[in-house]
Amino acid sequence: MPETAAVSDPWEYCLYIPNDLRAVTVSRRTLRLILTMHGLIGQVDVAELLAAELVSNAVRHTKGPAALRVRWAGGVLRIGAWDADPAPPEPPVPLERVGEAEEGRGLALVRACADLWGWQPLAREGNRGKVVWCELGAA
Repeated sequence: MPETAAVSDPWEYCLYIPNDLRAVTVSRRTLRLILTMHGLIGQVDVAELLAAELVSNAVRHTKGPAALRVRWAGGVLRIGAWDADPAPPEPPVPLERVGEAEEGRGLALVRACADLWGWQPLAREGNRGKVVWCELGAA
Protein backbone atom coordinates (compact mmCIF):
# COMPACT_ATOMS: atom_id res chain seq x y z
CA MET A 1 0.00 0.00 0.00
CA PRO A 2 1.56 3.34 -0.92
CA GLU A 3 2.09 5.87 1.85
CA THR A 4 -0.21 8.40 0.16
CA ALA A 5 -3.18 6.05 0.63
CA ALA A 6 -2.93 6.54 4.39
CA VAL A 7 -3.74 10.26 4.34
CA SER A 8 -7.24 9.93 2.93
CA ASP A 9 -9.31 8.49 5.77
CA PRO A 10 -8.94 8.94 9.51
CA TRP A 11 -8.74 5.86 11.74
CA GLU A 12 -8.26 4.97 15.38
CA TYR A 13 -7.24 1.88 17.36
CA CYS A 14 -7.15 1.10 21.06
CA LEU A 15 -5.29 -1.87 22.56
CA TYR A 16 -6.05 -2.58 26.22
CA ILE A 17 -3.09 -4.12 28.01
CA PRO A 18 -2.45 -5.59 31.45
CA ASN A 19 -0.01 -4.18 33.94
CA ASP A 20 2.82 -6.35 32.66
CA LEU A 21 6.13 -5.24 31.14
CA ARG A 22 5.62 -7.75 28.30
CA ALA A 23 2.80 -5.45 27.17
CA VAL A 24 5.42 -2.98 25.92
CA THR A 25 6.60 -5.48 23.29
CA VAL A 26 3.03 -6.42 22.37
CA SER A 27 2.18 -2.72 21.95
CA ARG A 28 5.24 -2.01 19.77
CA ARG A 29 4.54 -4.97 17.49
CA THR A 30 0.85 -4.12 17.24
CA LEU A 31 1.67 -0.51 16.37
CA ARG A 32 4.15 -1.66 13.69
CA LEU A 33 1.44 -3.82 12.12
CA ILE A 34 -1.17 -1.03 12.23
CA LEU A 35 1.14 1.53 10.62
CA THR A 36 2.36 -0.93 7.99
CA MET A 37 -1.19 -1.89 7.04
CA HIS A 38 -2.11 1.80 6.68
CA GLY A 39 0.93 2.57 4.53
CA LEU A 40 2.76 4.65 7.13
CA ILE A 41 5.99 2.69 6.94
CA GLY A 42 8.10 5.85 7.19
CA GLN A 43 6.62 6.51 10.65
CA VAL A 44 7.19 3.04 12.12
CA ASP A 45 10.61 3.37 13.76
CA VAL A 46 10.01 6.65 15.58
CA ALA A 47 6.41 5.72 16.42
CA GLU A 48 7.56 2.42 17.93
CA LEU A 49 10.12 4.19 20.11
CA LEU A 50 7.56 6.72 21.31
CA ALA A 51 4.86 4.12 21.97
CA ALA A 52 7.32 1.94 23.89
CA GLU A 53 8.27 4.85 26.14
CA LEU A 54 4.66 5.89 26.78
CA VAL A 55 3.40 2.35 27.43
CA SER A 56 6.44 1.52 29.55
CA ASN A 57 5.72 4.53 31.77
CA ALA A 58 2.05 3.53 32.06
CA VAL A 59 2.97 -0.01 33.11
CA ARG A 60 5.94 0.79 35.35
CA HIS A 61 4.48 3.70 37.28
CA THR A 62 0.89 2.58 37.83
CA LYS A 63 -0.77 -0.51 39.28
CA GLY A 64 -3.79 -0.96 37.03
CA PRO A 65 -4.48 -1.73 33.40
CA ALA A 66 -3.36 0.51 30.57
CA ALA A 67 -4.11 1.05 26.90
CA LEU A 68 -2.29 2.07 23.75
CA ARG A 69 -4.29 4.49 21.62
CA VAL A 70 -3.32 5.25 18.03
CA ARG A 71 -5.11 7.72 15.77
CA TRP A 72 -4.46 9.07 12.29
CA ALA A 73 -6.32 12.18 11.16
CA GLY A 74 -5.41 15.15 9.00
CA GLY A 75 -1.88 13.96 8.34
CA VAL A 76 -1.07 13.61 12.05
CA LEU A 77 -0.33 10.40 13.91
CA ARG A 78 -1.29 10.58 17.60
CA ILE A 79 0.01 7.91 19.96
CA GLY A 80 -1.24 7.82 23.52
CA ALA A 81 -0.95 5.64 26.58
CA TRP A 82 -3.85 5.58 29.02
CA ASP A 83 -3.46 4.46 32.60
CA ALA A 84 -5.79 4.51 35.59
CA ASP A 85 -3.64 6.84 37.72
CA PRO A 86 -4.80 10.48 37.45
CA ALA A 87 -1.48 11.86 38.75
CA PRO A 88 0.52 13.80 36.15
CA PRO A 89 3.62 12.17 34.71
CA GLU A 90 7.02 13.17 36.05
CA PRO A 91 8.39 16.02 33.93
CA PRO A 92 11.04 15.03 31.41
CA VAL A 93 14.65 15.72 32.29
CA PRO A 94 16.67 18.03 30.04
CA LEU A 95 18.40 16.06 27.26
CA GLU A 96 21.85 16.98 28.53
CA ARG A 97 21.04 15.21 31.84
CA VAL A 98 19.43 12.06 30.37
CA GLY A 99 22.47 9.88 31.09
CA GLU A 100 22.59 10.76 34.79
CA ALA A 101 18.84 10.85 35.50
CA GLU A 102 17.04 8.02 37.27
CA GLU A 103 13.58 9.06 36.08
CA GLY A 104 12.16 11.08 33.19
CA ARG A 105 14.41 9.73 30.43
CA GLY A 106 11.50 8.24 28.49
CA LEU A 107 9.59 11.50 28.33
CA ALA A 108 12.80 13.30 27.38
CA LEU A 109 12.96 11.01 24.33
CA VAL A 110 9.29 11.65 23.60
CA ARG A 111 9.83 15.41 23.85
CA ALA A 112 12.89 15.20 21.57
CA CYS A 113 11.36 12.96 18.87
CA ALA A 114 7.71 14.02 18.74
CA ASP A 115 6.34 17.13 17.07
CA LEU A 116 4.08 17.73 20.06
CA TRP A 117 3.37 15.92 23.33
CA GLY A 118 1.34 16.36 26.48
CA TRP A 119 -0.97 14.70 28.93
CA GLN A 120 -4.54 15.12 30.07
CA PRO A 121 -6.55 13.77 32.99
CA LEU A 122 -9.63 11.73 32.16
CA ALA A 123 -12.91 11.22 33.95
CA ARG A 124 -15.55 10.16 31.44
CA GLU A 125 -17.50 7.00 30.69
CA GLY A 126 -16.13 5.49 33.89
CA ASN A 127 -12.53 5.80 32.64
CA ARG A 128 -10.45 7.60 35.20
CA GLY A 129 -6.79 8.27 34.94
CA LYS A 130 -4.80 10.06 32.30
CA VAL A 131 -3.54 9.86 28.75
CA VAL A 132 0.04 10.81 27.93
CA TRP A 133 0.22 11.43 24.19
CA CYS A 134 2.48 12.58 21.40
CA GLU A 135 2.02 13.52 17.76
CA LEU A 136 4.02 12.97 14.60
CA GLY A 137 3.29 14.76 11.35
CA ALA A 138 3.32 12.95 8.01
CA ALA A 139 6.82 11.83 7.05
